[in-house]
Amino acid sequence: MNTSEARTLIAPFYDALNLPASKDVRALVEGLASPTWRSFSGDTASKGREEFIQQVIGFGKLIPDLRWEIKEVFADGDRIIVRSEASGAPASDFMGVPHGGKRFAVMTIDIHTVEGGQLACAHHVEDWAGALRQLKG
Repeated sequence: MNTSEARTLIAPFYDALNLPASKDVRALVEGLASPTWRSFSGDTASKGREEFIQQVIGFGKLIPDLRWEIKEVFADGDRIIVRSEASGAPASDFMGVPHGGKRFAVMTIDIHTVEGGQLACAHHVEDWAGALRQLKG
C-alpha cells in the first residue's frame, strides 16, 4: 500500500473523529473497522469496536467542536501510521479539570493495522496530559 492509498483508506476513521456529534459515527467506524477491531492505548489496555464508537460519541457530546486533523500519513506494508492533532474546547468539566471555556490542541500518533482492506487494530498515543495543562493554564 502506498501513502495515497493509505490516506484514502484511513480518511473515514478520522472523519468519524471530526465533529462526531454531527455525523453517524457508527456507520463510519463499522464501514472501515472489522467487527473484531481493537483500539490499544497500551500493551494490555484496549477497547473493542463498540466501546470505541461509544467513546467517540461521548467525546462529541463533551467536546462539540472536536477536530482530529491529519498532519502526516506513512504506509509500511499492512500498517498506516498517522500523526495528527486533536483540538477542541470541552463544554463541561474534562478529565477532572473544571470547565473554563479554554481550548486544547495536542499531538496524536496512531498505528493502524490493515487486514483484507479493513482496519484490524489501532495502537495510539494522545497527549492528554498536555491537553489538561492547557485547560488548567
